[in-house]
Amino acid sequence: MDLPGPIHDFLLVFLGSGLIVGGLGVVLLTNPIFSAFSLGLVLVCISLFFSLSNSYFVAAAQLLIYVGAINVLILFAVMFMNGSEYSKDLTLWTVGDGITSLVCTSIFISLITTILDTSWYGIIWTTKSNQIIEQDLIGNSQQIGIHLSTDFFLPFELISIILLVSLIGAIAVARQ
Repeated sequence: MDLPGPIHDFLLVFLGSGLIVGGLGVVLLTNPIFSAFSLGLVLVCISLFFSLSNSYFVAAAQLLIYVGAINVLILFAVMFMNGSEYSKDLTLWTVGDGITSLVCTSIFISLITTILDTSWYGIIWTTKSNQIIEQDLIGNSQQIGIHLSTDFFLPFELISIILLVSLIGAIAVARQ
């Protein structure tokens, strides 16, 4: 999207904070249904990041595939689990939680240190030469659509049939 600078920056901060809150919800919430909803928030924020960076096809694919299919499948599986087993465990902090948080915190600090120590201004962006090729006149989403409907038509349809069969199998197992 071609937005003015302050609005673009505000949306980046807003989506980034939504991403962080959703990620913390996935990790810290004990109820798996709430964790799955937090994962949905994270995936929607990622899709909006793609939309903000003018990658509309990737944003739509992110929404359809990850939010619309994967997250719904996770919610479907979690709702058929026995929910009473999560309410019995009242232990708030264990030794494994402490070790895991220590490892994750050290990885996070090393990543932040690496990001802050990197000279981002020294990166040279390279571009193509001024040759005009006919394929360059077609957008990326058009190229993906052309390849899916010509070269990869059979694998694309086979994957859709496999996903349909697995969904029918999941429904059949859930009914038992």
